[in-house]
Amino acid sequence: MKNWTKILLELSKIRISTLVAMSTFVGYIMATGRFDLAGIVAVLGTFILSAGSAGLNQVQEWKLDKKMHRTCDRPIPAGLISPRMGLVISTVQMLLGCLILWIGNNPATMALGLFNIFWYNGIYTPLKRVTAYAVFPGALIGAIPPAIGWVAAGRSLFEPQIIIVAFFFFIWQIPHFWLLLLNLARDYERAGFPTLASIFSDKQLARLTYVWTIATALISLMLPLYGIGNSFFIYACLTFTTFWLIWVSRGLLRFTISETIFKTAFMNINIYMLLVMTSVSLQVLIWG
Repeated sequence: MKNWTKILLELSKIRISTLVAMSTFVGYIMATGRFDLAGIVAVLGTFILSAGSAGLNQVQEWKLDKKMHRTCDRPIPAGLISPRMGLVISTVQMLLGCLILWIGNNPATMALGLFNIFWYNGIYTPLKRVTAYAVFPGALIGAIPPAIGWVAAGRSLFEPQIIIVAFFFFIWQIPHFWLLLLNLARDYERAGFPTLASIFSDKQLARLTYVWTIATALISLMLPLYGIGNSFFIYACLTFTTFWLIWVSRGLLRFTISETIFKTAFMNINIYMLLVMTSVSLQVLIWG
């Protein structure tokens, strides 16, 4: 008998969808200084929309997923469900997510969610089969969820606070993806994806990633300059996380690069993002 709960969770890429929802939470908290019913609706709608988009991605790439060790056990390539069933499930999720954002928040929130689906499934997914540099336009996908939370609160996309936060999320996506690539380059190449690992050596790519990691960390220090907090707490937290990330990622500069270094750096940049999101949320909720 099929374990439909497990299938649904795997098809929805539950961990990624949860992080997407968390960044929407941060955007809403920043916009309102509180978390109320409208915020819950925005987070829930974004989570379901992200889950549907993730499922659609697996429908699009199930033949490629079958060639990769990391993804061959996903529901469609593993034969647990058919591509058609995956399409039905993801379509229902996306429609439900859109309805929640439209009815529970506003049409602009739903439009941003739909744009993210278009960019992820319609632009980035096919583009990454063509060029190893697809990560740069693809990074826009990570910048939109906090903007969804911001717009759900009735705020404008052109306010400086959300622009700098969206830019921060955009820049973070690049070293995040490159570290994933450094861990899984051979798997991607097995499926026929063009990768930067075929253009640069591991050592060169590690150094490039470290430069982008420093850029990500330093940009976070700019957040208070754009009106996101003015307390000792936020300055202390952002300063600590910035220098912590730069320090713990220094292994990428070693002459001898190992898989362990890549895995550790990938874990650290994810921890860093969680720390920054938590710090910003607490700053807004407690100090305003």
